[in-house]
Amino acid sequence: MPYLLLTLSALIWSGNFVISRAMNHVIPPAGFVFWRWVLAIVVLAPIALPRLRRDWPVLRANLGLVCICGLFGVTLFNYLIYTAVHWTTAINAALVNSAIPIFIIMFGRILYRESVSLRQHLGIALSLAGVATIILQGDLGRIRGLSFNRGDLLVLLAAVVWALYSLALRRHPREVNPFVFLFATAVAGLIFLVPFYALELAQGTFMTVNAPTVMSIVYVGILASVVAFMAWTAGLRRVGAQTGGQFIHLMPAFSTILAVIFLGERLRPFHLTGIILIFTGILCATFRIKANRP
Repeated sequence: MPYLLLTLSALIWSGNFVISRAMNHVIPPAGFVFWRWVLAIVVLAPIALPRLRRDWPVLRANLGLVCICGLFGVTLFNYLIYTAVHWTTAINAALVNSAIPIFIIMFGRILYRESVSLRQHLGIALSLAGVATIILQGDLGRIRGLSFNRGDLLVLLAAVVWALYSLALRRHPREVNPFVFLFATAVAGLIFLVPFYALELAQGTFMTVNAPTVMSIVYVGILASVVAFMAWTAGLRRVGAQTGGQFIHLMPAFSTILAVIFLGERLRPFHLTGIILIFTGILCATFRIKANRP
């Protein structure tokens, strides 16, 4: 079940990346994050508020964690990604974003002294090979054509932020209802976002209100913010950040599939090869074979 939840999160967030790239010219970054999480709070409120009073003592004792999760998971990661897609290409963004599991392992070793097994290293290598196969379209010669700009650096910084957020979730107080915790995290994230949004409005940058932008906000506000975050949190609580982080590698594969279905792009052999490598890597890094003992 936790692996299914993590897979669902990767699928939904793949759609979020596609939408953010498609709508970056009509929805500014801070506005996109702001209205996304306003809608998420509205959806969460009927579920979270009746439980908030009961969970408040524990939540208050963990306000520092709530603020960290709100700043990293709600404000910074989304703002950096939505800003980055103004300058970087889809290929480069997918390449840099796939570094998240590596950062999770690195910071896990530094902050929590977590060990990494040979099997997990092999799984990571296979998943990265799958991502690279899709990005390079099966041609190593394309490496020479890759260039990195400020958008790529912003995605790299976002990857670091998400890795820290994923590790922080391991301290999620189990006494607090998950919907209450996400609600509090979203409120904290919006508070941190206010200066970014105020600056954006002061510069005269506004969202174009029409059917596509409204539908985009609905998708990222309900699915990418509530459903995916709840699934990701539940999955990480069961399997840990190191193992769960490998599911980020599914996003380039899912992005390819979504492009074939919704954009009419052609599915090529290198796509299938990359997807197989990614799934094999995740299986290697997450599932253990238990030997039967007499």
